[in-house]
Amino acid sequence: MTSAESPGSRFGPRSQAPAGPDFGPREFQLVLLRRMADHQPERVDDARRALGASRAEMREANRRWQAWAHARRGPGELHRYRKALGEPESRHTVEAYASEVLRWPLPLWPELRWEVMVGPVGGRAPVEVWGCGLVRAPGSPSPELRTVDDLRPWSCTLAEVGNAFPPARPRDGSAPSRLRLDFTLPDGTPRAAEFTWGLLQRLL
Repeated sequence: MTSAESPGSRFGPRSQAPAGPDFGPREFQLVLLRRMADHQPERVDDARRALGASRAEMREANRRWQAWAHARRGPGELHRYRKALGEPESRHTVEAYASEVLRWPLPLWPELRWEVMVGPVGGRAPVEVWGCGLVRAPGSPSPELRTVDDLRPWSCTLAEVGNAFPPARPRDGSAPSRLRLDFTLPDGTPRAAEFTWGLLQRLL
């Protein structure tokens, strides 16, 4: 779910790390909203206004994040998350995969967490980000998903839909930050949904 847009001149000089010290949780949430606006513009506008940001600020936050990500001598991906979001709220090791999971709260989605899985840990190889996205916060109740009518935008995560409607198979979505999930309704009907940063955006 990590954005992987090709670097180009619109990102500015590759030797810079343009996000800078004033790039915090507010700006990071605007980055997440920028991609969600493709399918849920009204919800994004409401969330953007809740952050007190204009559309221009949202675009600028996304531009700066992409420039930071593609800077030739910029920090690694995990370092960027820690610089923008601070120290994680929680972290735990997944020994079976020699990985570590870090989670941060985001004010726009208090019932969710921004999760980053990194690995390998405990060895000599450099630690890399293996995956990231929005997940349900520990202790926050998951929605009851029984029918297709329960699948409302922004109401559930990719893992929740996959667990509720097996068999389910994730595959690439229409953009680097998106995933498509093919799943099966209880009556045997095949369906598909698209998620941005792990959060449901639309049924296909």
